[in-house]
Amino acid sequence: MRRLIVGAAIWAGLTGSAQAHGNVSQVTQAGPQTCISSNDTPNHEMGVFPNRANPNAFRAQHLTFCFSTHPQMAEEVTEGLMTVGVTLTGLPIRPYTAGYYDPEGRRGLSQKPESGWRQQAMFAPRSLGMDAENAHVDRSGLYHYHAVSPSYFASVEGSHIGYAPDGFELHYAGDAVTSSWRLKTGSRPAPVGGTYDGAFEQDFEFVDGAGDLDACNGRMEDGTYRYYATDSYPYFPRCFVGVIDGTFMRRQ
Repeated sequence: MRRLIVGAAIWAGLTGSAQAHGNVSQVTQAGPQTCISSNDTPNHEMGVFPNRANPNAFRAQHLTFCFSTHPQMAEEVTEGLMTVGVTLTGLPIRPYTAGYYDPEGRRGLSQKPESGWRQQAMFAPRSLGMDAENAHVDRSGLYHYHAVSPSYFASVEGSHIGYAPDGFELHYAGDAVTSSWRLKTGSRPAPVGGTYDGAFEQDFEFVDGAGDLDACNGRMEDGTYRYYATDSYPYFPRCFVGVIDGTFMRRQ
């Protein structure tokens, strides 16, 4: 399988490339840096794009994501990245949306960020035209994941599914690991209003100790830091404890 080839390339420190289900990807290492390149085509079946909820057509891309081969902890946590990771197959993980609360917008949403209330993708994924793999395409034709893809996870061995921008590993362990982010109780302030139901990113808060993970959806294990994808919010890490390579951030 493609995953086994690429995984071996990563761990052996060698160049590796493979193709499956249209996925063309390559892992290279040069000094302290590891890069994963791909054509942005998944190693599984993709939904139909465009569709009724998503007018965008898929277009193959030339993607390269680079990160530290030996990640180091940073002095400050990094936040605000749109691309929060890359799969072993070279596809981007982008859990955020471009939609914000706007009473004058269609369905009360627009791409104007003035309200500060950002649409949460997995609250109503069908409204964003996502396929069965929790993914869809944006205006540029980029196929990207908003939550763990069942078919992609089935193709990997173990729990390792990708890397964060700082180079620390990203894992998925199902319900064996839980996030410490929780849905707020009560009602949102004006002008948004309504009960906190998960429709917006701001409907959630971090509650230290409520789950197994820290605010970045990660924890130390056997002396090294590890991020987790979870079945509940935030689904993927939204902040990063390590030093981030500038080339990864250029993919934003």
